[in-house]
Amino acid sequence: MKITATTFGTLKDGREARLFTLSNDTIKIKITNYGAIITAIDMPNKNGSIDNIVCGFDKLETYQSDEYLAGYPYFGAIIGRFGNRIANGHLEIEGKTYEMAINNGPNHLHGGLEGFDKKLFDAELIESEKEVGVKLSYLSPDGEENYPGNLKVTCIYTLNEENDLAIQYYAETDKTTVVNLTNHTYFNLTGGKENILNHELELNATKITDMVEQIPTGKILPVVGTAFDFTSPKKINTDGLEMGYDDNFVFDNEDGDLIMAGTLSEAKSGRQVEVYTTQPGMQVYTGYWIPEFTIDGKKKFGSYSGIALETQHYPDSVHHPKFPTTFLKPGELYDQKTIYKFITE
Repeated sequence: MKITATTFGTLKDGREARLFTLSNDTIKIKITNYGAIITAIDMPNKNGSIDNIVCGFDKLETYQSDEYLAGYPYFGAIIGRFGNRIANGHLEIEGKTYEMAINNGPNHLHGGLEGFDKKLFDAELIESEKEVGVKLSYLSPDGEENYPGNLKVTCIYTLNEENDLAIQYYAETDKTTVVNLTNHTYFNLTGGKENILNHELELNATKITDMVEQIPTGKILPVVGTAFDFTSPKKINTDGLEMGYDDNFVFDNEDGDLIMAGTLSEAKSGRQVEVYTTQPGMQVYTGYWIPEFTIDGKKKFGSYSGIALETQHYPDSVHHPKFPTTFLKPGELYDQKTIYKFITE
């Protein structure tokens, strides 16, 4: 196993972004400290042919381009302070009201106008006999995007010989605040040769949060007999849903143990991704709104070009006391972990 670091580009303010490559004998994963973005995961198919199985770019300037930001799909980034939506951008903490940026219809999405996905993290290499990785750190100041508290965030990516990519999240605050961190990588196990509608998905989730216009009603509904039943493997053909899936699946994980959340697979390539998490839910987004971009004169991506498996706490949980809490107080440690295990059969 090894890790290398190279220059990835220069931000508009002159700071340098780095690109870290984690590799073992089978897989190669590229991560930049800009947005803590996973830019590429190169893995073999069952015939030994290697492809990048995630949506991403090989240049920092593309991530900062007007075209990409105009239809911004958050490729590969760490999302925070609050992943997913907060209804009407309205937040109350200990009797004080905070009005957040409205950047998704009438709601606040993925941390606001400039969330963690656009921040430059401090980076520290990790090397041991068992794993290689990078520790990414960021101090979100009190009042950033109108969130209260100085929030110290750490995201640790590690790769081992078993082809496990672990993402460990930590956060601490000096004022009561809200935290819901996730990773927004889009997988396409064909290496982008086809869309993801022939992928198969299996989830250890028998329930889903009931939603109206992407905001939970507070009800938790069973998936049995619905288009949301992935308790046995089935193709992501959207089951007649007009815009595919963009929904929060509920795990039986009240104690925060590391559980197997599900498996994404694609038959032609033989590739699979198993997902393990301590989080209570996962947003499954099949990428209907991914734009088509022109990269080096070629059209790339577009609807259904990737599927995001965003392990998380539930959307808008700040307004639903019965949902697992996303409030973090001084002296408490936010501590969550997700593992993506890559398999070729």
